[in-house]
Amino acid sequence: MKVPIRRFDTELPLPAYQTAGAAGMDCTARVDTTIAPGACGYVPLNIALKPPRGHFVLLSARSSLHKRGLMFANGVGIMDEDFSGDGDEYRAVLYNFSDAPVEIKRGERIAQMIILPFDRVEWDEVETLGSPDRGGFGTTGN
Repeated sequence: MKVPIRRFDTELPLPAYQTAGAAGMDCTARVDTTIAPGACGYVPLNIALKPPRGHFVLLSARSSLHKRGLMFANGVGIMDEDFSGDGDEYRAVLYNFSDAPVEIKRGERIAQMIILPFDRVEWDEVETLGSPDRGGFGTTGN
């Protein structure tokens, strides 16, 4: 599938799969950013794109990000198909859970994205779902 994409800094690479089996494409930081301990920082990812109709972008941390004392502040990012203007640059919202400032360097790979299809639902409100209760979270074991 071809996806229209706009880079803000053309000297930095487009998001890319790093291995033949990778599901996600790595995204890089556009600017140097320092995130203070216990604070959030917004790291611009140098891209705006237009997902195909019926698709969205799932943005998540690279698996090694926690080793730097960072995590996605909102868990994951969901970029809707209509977040697709020329100035709608994707950003990673990172939380520094360490006791020291963390520096992100321009060009550093910090996030990954996957483009996925979605369905919209309509509610069919019922009195019963017709299935037995399982007992809540954690009921299938530890």
